[in-house]
Amino acid sequence: MQILKRSRGRLRSCVLVGLDMIAAALLRPGVTSQAVKAFQRTNCTIKVCGNIENSEHLDAALIFGGDGTVHRYLPELYRRKIPTLVVPKGSGNDFAKALGIANERAALRAWSEFCKSGGKNVREIDLGVVTKDDQETLFCCVAGAGLDAAANARANRMPPWLRGTAGYLLAAVQSIVWFEPAEFTIDGREHAIRRDGFFIAAGNAHRYGRGMRVTPRAELDDGLLDVCFVGAMNKTKLLFAVPTIFFGAHLRIRQVDYFQAQRVSIATGRPLDVYADGEYICQTPVRLSLLTRALKVIVPA
Repeated sequence: MQILKRSRGRLRSCVLVGLDMIAAALLRPGVTSQAVKAFQRTNCTIKVCGNIENSEHLDAALIFGGDGTVHRYLPELYRRKIPTLVVPKGSGNDFAKALGIANERAALRAWSEFCKSGGKNVREIDLGVVTKDDQETLFCCVAGAGLDAAANARANRMPPWLRGTAGYLLAAVQSIVWFEPAEFTIDGREHAIRRDGFFIAAGNAHRYGRGMRVTPRAELDDGLLDVCFVGAMNKTKLLFAVPTIFFGAHLRIRQVDYFQAQRVSIATGRPLDVYADGEYICQTPVRLSLLTRALKVIVPA
């Protein structure tokens, strides 16, 4: 299985000292080694690394960043089954919040419990897979194609301070103006859809885009993708529907289809960009599926 790895920017690298356990700290661009100091424990050596591919032995990994930083390291974390703590330092932090880690204080409590208990607060969760031709890309949160991917691309071009506040919502509203519905052919085995629509999102987690609950019933360890398809509708109606996604209330809209599946194939009348965890992956057509119990995560006790 070939796993693609994508990310923006370079990561910093230096070393901090402790004892006994060995953990890697992986920092998004802009986060310095100072952020790691609060997580130092007498029974753990924390090494701030640019990557973990060549690390010989690791008892844990701490990711200081958002969904895109987590996305970068998923192949190695999956392969090596390293318990991972996500410290929310990104613009959206949807994956961390789906794990119950709302802020850095919650991450610090989870890490303290992990170090004291020897790993009793470790949970195994699923990972999504985007397959295009013979290439596979892992994702932890949500993969989507159509209007939401277009909004994601627009948000990624915004300055960090804006993207970290209302940037995703603003990008979605702006994208509605110019994005035209496309023909979607969706096969989720028991659920087949073929009609025009604005976007499809498949969630391993229930949220993306800084709190948009696009797949509100998704659970990280149920072995199923939650699929939300937004069909063609009047753009004014769609515009007013955007805020409802933050509460999961969009499922009441007649043009919205929602179902669960272990795998789903997506084809479109014109090629559409596919984004996952806020990162560009490829263009349609694609297949989406799950790897069950594929990632070990450190969570609040």
